[in-house]
Amino acid sequence: MDLRELTAQVERVSRQYAAEFGIERTSDWQIMKLHEEVGELTQAHLMRQGQARSKGLSAAELDAKFAAEIADVLCHTLLIARHHHIDVQSEVERKWLARAKAPLEPFPAGDSTSP
Repeated sequence: MDLRELTAQVERVSRQYAAEFGIERTSDWQIMKLHEEVGELTQAHLMRQGQARSKGLSAAELDAKFAAEIADVLCHTLLIARHHHIDVQSEVERKWLARAKAPLEPFPAGDSTSP
């Protein structure tokens, strides 16, 4: 799935959530929601690092919470971009990938380290 299709699917889920809970997804709501999710990501990171209470969660549960918050931040970023008619995939290609000094090779499956 490419980023545009992911954005469309995230939009559908967000629209359903908003309808269910009576939320008006304004520009202000969207940016505040992203801020909330970044705060939750920060908390999860601190918990994993032993810099905040673990609330009785195991290491595996803390890892899962951190991963889930990464997903929340990504999805809310995509929603903000969509709300403002920004094609994130094109912007990443223009701002980041165009700076590559050599052709980029994909990482082997499961490898998230930089070359």
